Amino acid sequence: MARSKSSQRWLQEHFNDHYVQQAQHAGYRSRASFKLLEIDKRDKLLKPGMQVVDLGAAPGGWSQVIAEKTGPSGRLIASDILPVDPIKGVTFVQGDFTENTIFEKILQLLKNSSADLVTSDMAPNISGIRSSDQAGSIYLAELALDLSCNILKPGGNFLVKVFQGEGFDGYLKKMRSAFKKVVTRKPEASRSRSCEVYLLGRDYNS
Repeated sequence: MARSKSSQRWLQEHFNDHYVQQAQHAGYRSRASFKLLEIDKRDKLLKPGMQVVDLGAAPGGWSQVIAEKTGPSGRLIASDILPVDPIKGVTFVQGDFTENTIFEKILQLLKNSSADLVTSDMAPNISGIRSSDQAGSIYLAELALDLSCNILKPGGNFLVKVFQGEGFDGYLKKMRSAFKKVVTRKPEASRSRSCEVYLLGRDYNS
């Protein structure tokens, strides 16, 4: 089947992308790894020995970075509805984290303690319909926020991807009510044309 001109352009851009090439060279599964590395360099999120839950982890780019930074003394639980190939130092739970069985499994793996950090790089399956994609983005972000409020320790942090648009201001307000400080990050590795940003909630108000 012949590729459309738009898909050909995307493929050309993808393979010429500096961060895609860097990811391949460094052994990361996704260019998204560099988004987290940039944010961590600025905000010092990841430390050895931390307990972290990584939501929407597939294909594992963020989990690779988190496992490297938290080290063997840390604990990383990654979850996605899609399968993820094994990563050293990562315990993977496949399934929908909003379902009780998956949520309970995450709690068990946390050994009934609390997480220091919850991360979410989740995005909806893009339909090309802006209003639908925006609603999907906010919905996923709200699910991630709800989980973080259930498993974060007092003073814990939450990093989530959100698309700017309808519902963004309301979501930001919710985050500000849950965390003492909320900042917006747009890493250089995030494509400039993308409306994605990352919200970092610091110091969870339990």
